[in-house]
Amino acid sequence: MELVLGITWYVALLVALTCHEAAHGFAALKLGDPTAYRQGQVTLDPVAHIRREPFGTVIMPILSFILAGWMIGWASTPYNPHWARNNRRSAALMALAGPLANLILVVIAGLAIRGGMLLGVFYAPESITFEQVTAAASPGFANSASIALSIVFSLNLILFVFNLIPLPPLDGSEVLSLFLSERAVERYAQLLHQPGFRIIGLVVAWRLLDVFLNPVHLLALNILYPGAGYH
Repeated sequence: MELVLGITWYVALLVALTCHEAAHGFAALKLGDPTAYRQGQVTLDPVAHIRREPFGTVIMPILSFILAGWMIGWASTPYNPHWARNNRRSAALMALAGPLANLILVVIAGLAIRGGMLLGVFYAPESITFEQVTAAASPGFANSASIALSIVFSLNLILFVFNLIPLPPLDGSEVLSLFLSERAVERYAQLLHQPGFRIIGLVVAWRLLDVFLNPVHLLALNILYPGAGYH
């Protein structure tokens, strides 16, 4: 059972990371930077993303599941830094594309859950966990599907929120450029590329995740189950 759960987590994470990075690359291509496209990263084939970032897509997910019971990982998309420096707004939109891909996966999982409820397959559980956003009315395939959809919903919501925290090296640090003046953007960009600041930003963002995630998670659940009154 633990092996099946681990495989489910890994497939969900790999799909989430693949869609996230492919969205970055596709947005960059449309906005004028073909770097990711030329390197084969604008694809939903996870193998391309695994080859580029094997530690973040294979080793770290397995270690985190063994040690913590859930998975964390990362991938990356190449881009032209010269293009990004000269097109700060476009670079910000490229950064926004990744989290939006995760949000779309949250919506797809939510629609599948609602569809299952209409068919009498799923129902809203009394308490919510990462692996039980919805519950199955019967054992077997329905139960397995409820766990898989719950993980897809939870994991992509986490990635959406985490990546939008406006601290480097997360996507939110680039998205913030959309709301700054041109002069402020230049100064901000210089700060973002300081290695020490990026490490500090990642540590602080991890600490802040619960602060941002809890209200968003609660909102998502009450949208998924109108009138359920989760709190």
